[in-house]
Amino acid sequence: MNHDVCINFETTTVWSFPERGAWATHNPTYRGNWAPQIPRNLILKYTKEGDSILDPMVGAGTTLIEAKLLNRDAIGIDINPYAIKLTIEALKFEVNNKSKQECYIGDAKSLKKITSDSIDLIATHPPYLNIIKYSEQPISGDLSNISSLSKFVAEFDLAVKEFYRVLKPDHYCTILIGDTRRHRHYVPLAFNIMNLFLKNGFILKEDIIKIQHNCQTTPRWSAAVKKYDFYLIMHEHLFVFRKPKHNDEKVLYKESTLIES
Repeated sequence: MNHDVCINFETTTVWSFPERGAWATHNPTYRGNWAPQIPRNLILKYTKEGDSILDPMVGAGTTLIEAKLLNRDAIGIDINPYAIKLTIEALKFEVNNKSKQECYIGDAKSLKKITSDSIDLIATHPPYLNIIKYSEQPISGDLSNISSLSKFVAEFDLAVKEFYRVLKPDHYCTILIGDTRRHRHYVPLAFNIMNLFLKNGFILKEDIIKIQHNCQTTPRWSAAVKKYDFYLIMHEHLFVFRKPKHNDEKVLYKESTLIES
């Protein structure tokens, strides 16, 4: 198996990966997976060997594969049993380090097995409302079954509270989230999710624009752009949030950026 990796480490707030990484057991066939270059950059920048990483919506295991390759311990959780099955299979390769990976069925909105202030980095790529169908039968509590923006945000708020609880102070939570359209009009999902993190005490460190490539729906919508008078959405937001060291720092941040409490 090829574990050789040669990528450019990102230095700006615009990231673009026309060719998805294909090393180790990475597989692009699971819709909604993020390119492995993303978690690799995040892990290398915000953690050190031996640190603990959490992906609470792990999908087919991209984050955990990178954690294993980079000698970081990792926990992968997903509400979909099929995703956990794929992740377990993807982790069946040998590496010359002592890292440990654990994955299990669970809900990002209730991280009961994880103690408070124990995780060094959260890196995840959640569903964008119900744009992608991940299972044949609806799963109770699955965010990808929700079509209402207000309901999605209300449910995601529970997850953000859990992220804040389990993350160590002065450490980072990273999330890739995009937007969509309804009836030709823009639905700012990413903006709403960003506000959730800020209202729950996180501090925004980076807003990275990730250019979209090879989106399956692009050919279909390209033909409709002129007819329905809108621009194709070809970017996502990669937010990097920091959990402050103490409440005083959080208050100072809110005052300096005029964020309402």
